[in-house]
Amino acid sequence: MAITPRDLVKAKGLGLTLAAGARGADREVTWAHAIELADPTPYLSGGELVMTTGINIGRDDAAQFDYVARLSSAGITALAVDTGTTLTDIPAGIIAAANQLGLPVLKVPASTPFIAITRVVIDALKAAELRAVQEVVDQQEVLARATLRGGIPGVVTALAEGLSAGVVVVDVDGRVLAAAGADHERVTALLTGPPQPIGSSRGHAGRVITDGEAFVVVQSLRAAQALRGYLAVRTTAPLSTTARLLVAHAVSLVSIAIEKPARVVDAEQRLRSAVTRTVLAGGDIDRGVLRYFGFDPAGDVVVLLLTGIGPVLAAEHHAGRLLDGVGPYLLAADDQDIVVIVPASTKRRVLGLHGQLAKQLNGLGGGLSRPTRLADLKVAVAQARIAATAGAHGTFTDFGELGAYGVLLGARTPAELRVLAGLLDPLIGQRDDLVGALTAFLERNGQVEAAAADLGIHRHTVRNRMQRISHLLGDDLTSADTRAQLWMAIKAHQLLAVRNVGQD
Repeated sequence: MAITPRDLVKAKGLGLTLAAGARGADREVTWAHAIELADPTPYLSGGELVMTTGINIGRDDAAQFDYVARLSSAGITALAVDTGTTLTDIPAGIIAAANQLGLPVLKVPASTPFIAITRVVIDALKAAELRAVQEVVDQQEVLARATLRGGIPGVVTALAEGLSAGVVVVDVDGRVLAAAGADHERVTALLTGPPQPIGSSRGHAGRVITDGEAFVVVQSLRAAQALRGYLAVRTTAPLSTTARLLVAHAVSLVSIAIEKPARVVDAEQRLRSAVTRTVLAGGDIDRGVLRYFGFDPAGDVVVLLLTGIGPVLAAEHHAGRLLDGVGPYLLAADDQDIVVIVPASTKRRVLGLHGQLAKQLNGLGGGLSRPTRLADLKVAVAQARIAATAGAHGTFTDFGELGAYGVLLGARTPAELRVLAGLLDPLIGQRDDLVGALTAFLERNGQVEAAAADLGIHRHTVRNRMQRISHLLGDDLTSADTRAQLWMAIKAHQLLAVRNVGQD
């Protein structure tokens, strides 16, 4: 932040006091200019601290009001009046006009030359410029690191956070490569519709579009002269110089990422697959390699297991293409499945991946693990496999949403489930729905009246059915051990039914 009139009052050695216009004392000073003309406005551009000895400020209140009004209309930040040369004090007309117009007036003592004030202002402006340059450099480093760690999605997310803006990158076909920040959906929708350029002309690398509430700056992404796509930034106010520099830097980084030679991309994918296989096997991976792929070696990850993928190479291609727009990932085929590892922080974005892939790969199933450390990756893979197995064919299941019986039964084969459900065989095919009656009875912890209400039948009917069930099974339904075995059998029976429906 540059210096303000209030800062000048606090500056050591100047001895300035704020004589009027206090409500404007926090505006920034862009320059300090000593000028003695009665109308200095032709030589002002706005933001200046005008310094005067008072020679031509007017002899009466009316003339002094006009003088202050001219300065105020020119957009100056403050007026500094010397009280040691022409004047011994600031005239009342100047004070009254400044208070009325909200223009700060600084009283300069006889001991303070204008050059001293100018030096303080210039030093402050230089410091502000250095801070602005350092801020740009720091943000550029953030963008560069984000690109290395997360590719195009990484730099888009970093730019969105740095500018508090919505940022979207699309290719020439309109496919969204990455999106982040507030209202990025509106940016995407705007890019696919007819643009309304403002102040742009043919041949320019960028244009500005309005969506009625904000400005959307659209920059072309080019590499070797060929157009590769567009980067759009949505802000409620025009971009500052610093922000424009960051956008330009992001455009360069994204353009380079898009233009990666095919051989480089292929080599990177091969390395990604090798790293994934090594991690899955429990081998040690250099921390630098993990960071290259965007992973914090000490951070949590989740595993997404894709089943029913069909031809492996095609599935890997589709999954990799979608994941490039999500963020950091590791991927490798595991027999007839695909294992995807992502940072736990990107879990929400990955949840939509299965639905998008399912549109391209018929019969795709899947499971998602709980967050875990890379060192415990085998546990996460097992959780994802259990979740995938527990769900119906062609569906996606989160291990965290499985109950205890889902965990116990999810990894069972159909043959094992049929063995567990075999306890119910004597009840199947009877004239009444005895399995349904037993389920309601067990769900209600043996409370006959509550089970009857759930089934919509009389409590005596429930008692009769429970007696028949006990006779057919040869078991005592009051035994906790018996109830536990029967409940496991019911869950196995239900899981078989779900899988059979999914395979139809």
